[in-house]
Amino acid sequence: MKAVRMYQYGGPDVLTYEDDVPPPVAGPDTVLIRSVATSVNPIDWKVRSGVRQKDFPLQLPAILGKDVSGVVMAIGSEVRNFRPGDRVIAMADATYADVVAVPEALLTHLPDGVDAIDAAAIPLVSLTGDQLVRVAAKVAPGWTILVSGALGSVGRAAVHVALKEGAKVIAGVRGRQLEEAEALGAHAAVALDDEDAMARLEPVDAVADTVGGETAARLLRKVKAGGRFGYASVLPDNAAKEAGVEVSRVFAQPDPSRLRAFADDLRDGTFTLPVSRHMPLSDAAAAHALLEKGGGGKIVLTM
Repeated sequence: MKAVRMYQYGGPDVLTYEDDVPPPVAGPDTVLIRSVATSVNPIDWKVRSGVRQKDFPLQLPAILGKDVSGVVMAIGSEVRNFRPGDRVIAMADATYADVVAVPEALLTHLPDGVDAIDAAAIPLVSLTGDQLVRVAAKVAPGWTILVSGALGSVGRAAVHVALKEGAKVIAGVRGRQLEEAEALGAHAAVALDDEDAMARLEPVDAVADTVGGETAARLLRKVKAGGRFGYASVLPDNAAKEAGVEVSRVFAQPDPSRLRAFADDLRDGTFTLPVSRHMPLSDAAAAHALLEKGGGGKIVLTM
């Protein structure tokens, strides 16, 4: 099969495209997918570089990737809900390859009307945003929640879920993005880089933070006593000082039912996740280099 492997930690150049990698074998409860696309996420380059080696150790040589969209090509003897030819999507492992083995329990059908290539952009980021809101921030109907980095991929998913959960949502963005943020459907928007706007911001019930750094530290101080602060990046330095605020980090876990809900909303046009560029799998190293520079948007790798 075709795959991108890494034999050591390092820069983008450690990613090697190969067209003769032994394909995975379907176990009893496993589905083999002929992938049409995967996508590149920040966690990919952080794992590749070794920055997150402690949290996500690899057995080298390794294949990166957490998103897959494609068609079932073979199933294990105990698989009951999928058949060859089914269009599917999943948050899985080792997805920088044109054949991916996924346990049946992690897989969901891709609804008709959804483009299979662009659908590969949604698994990890959508589930991160979902769990950031529902699990870490534990948002409740009627709460006011601020989502930082609301125009990013995870932020968009978090805004979408918070609105569906019945919360009042404030989209936290840069000042130059305020007009663009209106399309998210949030109840309000605030410029996180505007000191005056931040000073005027009333305390909120919860924050779903996708930014980290000093922005996260400032937002933590805006959470009401008894409120919740969920984060997906780095723990703010002042986390231990804010008494009465529950602080929780999210590491996204596979959840096929929630992923299917995102796919359905994508089909219905109620959720959008812009893809900035499509690149062939063989250009994975270049995609990593672009992502590390920041601001490049979501990149999908096609097979």
